[in-house]
Amino acid sequence: MAKILIIDDERSIRSTLTEILEFEKYKIDAAEDGLMGLDMLNKNKYDAVLCDIKMPKLDGIELLGKLQEQGNDTPIIMISGHGTIETAVDALKKGAYDYISKPLDLNRVLVTIRNALDRSTLVEETKVLKRKVSKGKVTEIIGESEAITKIKDIIDRVANTEARVLVTGGNGSGKELVARQLHEKSERAKNSFVEVNCAAIPAELIESELFGHEKGAFTSAIKQRQGKFEQANNGTLFLDEIGDMSPSAQAKVLRALQENKITRVGGDKDIKVNVRIVAATNKNLKEEIEKGNFREDLYHRLSVIPIHVPSLNDRREDIPLLVNHFLAMICSDYGSPIKSITDDALKALQNIDWTGNIRELRNVVERLVILCDKEITDKDVVAYTVFKN
Repeated sequence: MAKILIIDDERSIRSTLTEILEFEKYKIDAAEDGLMGLDMLNKNKYDAVLCDIKMPKLDGIELLGKLQEQGNDTPIIMISGHGTIETAVDALKKGAYDYISKPLDLNRVLVTIRNALDRSTLVEETKVLKRKVSKGKVTEIIGESEAITKIKDIIDRVANTEARVLVTGGNGSGKELVARQLHEKSERAKNSFVEVNCAAIPAELIESELFGHEKGAFTSAIKQRQGKFEQANNGTLFLDEIGDMSPSAQAKVLRALQENKITRVGGDKDIKVNVRIVAATNKNLKEEIEKGNFREDLYHRLSVIPIHVPSLNDRREDIPLLVNHFLAMICSDYGSPIKSITDDALKALQNIDWTGNIRELRNVVERLVILCDKEITDKDVVAYTVFKN
């Protein structure tokens, strides 16, 4: 049921509109002046507002201005018996959804309200879509532990340099966040951040993915294609799980780093590229070098600045901050009020063995948001993390 606020200093107008709109199955609140209306708007969520212009204490135009300053996007329908075309234009310029003059045409009022509610629904759907699009792209590194504070300090020092960075750490520990922070705090931030998961691309396709290919280079190459190096030109290329890269691709990456140029698969033309490389791996590359799986010269090219992201088990003091961050983010994604969590529940989460690190913690918090009532307790944590893996 849509909720509508009527703000008008004339009791007869408030009563008439309330009676008609309640008959139309709307939930109605009413305020007798602008200040009362502003207070109610600050305390409650409304789907639409009918607001008179001439009122004591705070008139409709002033109220509209304050709502705009607060970023309140509730559709405001202005009504007035003393208005002129100039007044209507002024109200619309200041963000009013529509303007209706008195005496009110009730049919027009109902049509305008229906249209305003449709617009309100579209605005809310747009917000949800934006949240979904941005989901997973959060780049803030959450934590105040000594290890995380040190990582943030290194990022601040290194971001504006061209030094290559090798980020190490377990799966789900947040290596991509470090890479994104390095990009966003650098002078390359206005250009592309391009990510390649080297472990997810078959060995026979990794070179085409990184360097592109010419038309006819292989059976399915029906047209020329730019690779990730070209796409990241003047930006940052994040080579995730580089320890899984094939030996031939390693050789070509090494050449690209040495000469700042690449050659597409099936081509013979050198293409200049200006790319800042950030690489990441969950493997011990020194051990991979000894096994002959990784080039030592490439390792030294990549690890100018090494950054190790600790496991969640090594930074348990950050878990309360992470949990509250995920609670706010997940509840926002679901469009539900933020759920509270008890201190005992946070302690219970701190005692879990987090083999999947931050990614696993986020999954557990999402599970608790879905399955628990308004408050998450330690009993909920025990009940819903038995099958966390």
